[in-house]
Amino acid sequence: MKKLKIKTGDTVRVVAGDHKGSEGKVMIVNLEKNKAIVEGVNMVSKHEKPSAKNPQGGIVKKEALIHISNLSLIDPKSGDTTRVGYDMRDGKKVRFSKKSNEVI
Repeated sequence: MKKLKIKTGDTVRVVAGDHKGSEGKVMIVNLEKNKAIVEGVNMVSKHEKPSAKNPQGGIVKKEALIHISNLSLIDPKSGDTTRVGYDMRDGKKVRFSKKSNEVI
């Protein structure tokens, strides 16, 4: 299984595509498709039939998947985009920001 450097709960910025510059928190990561759902980004309108869960039905706005390559992690210290590295610190493997060298 492929390992991705962006995980659920990370704050990311979209760096390419129609939603370039948007920021949000990663809600779901799909490893098979290399895509993620980011809160408030890539909103699409979807028609839903009336059901027990949604008795009204109609047009619903929801987030769609966006490819991982279009996302960049935001450095918690500076607030700018950064790359992610892995390092052994105190006997544990940790992710760190390459800009600030701070553990994420």
